Amino acid sequence: MQLSQPSGRQPARAATAAFVGTMIEWYDFYIYATAAALVFGPLFFPGGDPFLSTLASFGTFAVGFFARPLGGVVFGHWGDRIGRKKALMITLTMMGLATIGIGLLPTYATAGAIAPVLLVVLRVVQGIAVGGEWGGAVLMAGEHAPQGRRTFFASFAQLGSPAGLILSLLAFRLVTSMEKDAFMDWGWRLPFLASAVLLLVGVAIRLGVNESPEFAQMQAQRKTAKLPIAEVWRTARVPLLLCIGANTIGIAGVYFTNTFMIAYTTQYLSLPKTLILDCLFAVAIIQFLAQPLAAWLSEKLGGARFLKLMALLAMASPYPMFLLVQTRHAPLMVLGIALAVVCMASFYSVIAGFVSGVFETRVRYSAISLSYQVCGAVAGGLTPLVGTVLAQRFHGQWWPLAVFYTLLAGVSLLCIAAIDARQCGRAPAADAVNA
Repeated sequence: MQLSQPSGRQPARAATAAFVGTMIEWYDFYIYATAAALVFGPLFFPGGDPFLSTLASFGTFAVGFFARPLGGVVFGHWGDRIGRKKALMITLTMMGLATIGIGLLPTYATAGAIAPVLLVVLRVVQGIAVGGEWGGAVLMAGEHAPQGRRTFFASFAQLGSPAGLILSLLAFRLVTSMEKDAFMDWGWRLPFLASAVLLLVGVAIRLGVNESPEFAQMQAQRKTAKLPIAEVWRTARVPLLLCIGANTIGIAGVYFTNTFMIAYTTQYLSLPKTLILDCLFAVAIIQFLAQPLAAWLSEKLGGARFLKLMALLAMASPYPMFLLVQTRHAPLMVLGIALAVVCMASFYSVIAGFVSGVFETRVRYSAISLSYQVCGAVAGGLTPLVGTVLAQRFHGQWWPLAVFYTLLAGVSLLCIAAIDARQCGRAPAADAVNA
C-alpha cells in the first residue's frame, strides 16, 4: 500500500507539537516525582520514621505508574479508532487539570486522612493522562515524518522528557531557595499551579496540527480495527511482550537517576537538596543535547544495532556513576550521573521510533502505548521503591544499587536482541515503509 506523504509545514509542526505536548506532560509528572522525594512524605504521610514516610510518598508516585496502562489502553483504543489528535487533546487537558488540583490540595495537618486520598486520586488521573499521551505524541510526529525519517521525528516526542525535567528541576530549584517554612507551607505548590499556563500553550499548539496522514488514509479506507488491543494480543502478542521488556532501561533509568538519586544523596550522603537539584539540572541539559544526536546517529547505524550498543553501555554505567557521586564534589557528581544518563537517554531517544515500526497503523497506538505503559508501571513505578529498600537493607552501600541498574539495562538488551532476531530477514509491514 502506498501511503500518502505529509506536505508543507505539517511534519515540522507535528514534531514541535509532540515536543511541546510531551514536555508539558512530563513536567507535570516530574514535579510530582520531585515533590514526592522532597515534601510529600512529611506533608501527607507524617510520622516519626523518615524511611516509612518516604516509602509511603514513593508509593503514591508508583500509583501513577500503575494507572498508566489503563490510559494506554483507553486512549490507544480511541487513537486507533477516532484519531491521534483528538486523543492527545484530551490527555493534555486531563494532565493539566490534575496537576493544578495537586497544587490546591490541603495537607494532612489541615484535612487529615482525606488529604492523601485526594493526592492518590489526582495521581491516578495523572497516570491515565500520561499513559495515553506518549503513544499518540510519538505517532503524530513519526507518522507525519518524511520517508525514512520516522525514528528521528519520533524522537522529538522523547525530547519532551528531558525538557520537562529541566523545567521541573528549575521550578523546584527556585522554590527550594525560599525559607524552609515558606517552602513547606506554600512554596512547593507553585510549580504545580504554573501548569495552568503551560496547559494553555500546549492546547494552542496542538490545535494547529492536522491528523496523522497514515491514520487519515486508513480511516478513509474504513480499515480501522474494531477492538485494537484485542487484535494486538491475537496477532502480535510476542512482539508486544518483547517491546514491554525493551523499554525497561529507558523508563527505569530516568527515575533511578533522578527521583531515587535525590532521596539517596540527601538521606545517605547528607547532601543539601539544592546541590543535588543543581547537579541534576546540569545533567538534564546534557541529556537534552544528547538525545537528538543519538536519534541522528541511529539512522546511520541502524536502530537495533544502536539500541543494543546503548544498552550494553548502560549496563556498565552505574559503577562510575556511584563512585563519582560518592565524592560529594559537584562537578564529579555531574560527570558520573551524566555518564549513566547519556547512555540511558540515547536509548530512550531511539526506542520510540523503533517499536512503532514493529506494528501496523491500525493497532499501532494501542500496541506501543500498552508496551510502554506496562513497562512504566513495573520498571518505572517500582524502581524508586526497590532502590529505597535496597539502600535501607544495605545501609546506604552503593554496589547493590549499581547491580540493580545493570540488571534493568540487561533486560532491555535481551529484548532488543530478540526483536531484531525476529525481524531479521522479514519484509516490513506494508504500512511501515516510513520507518
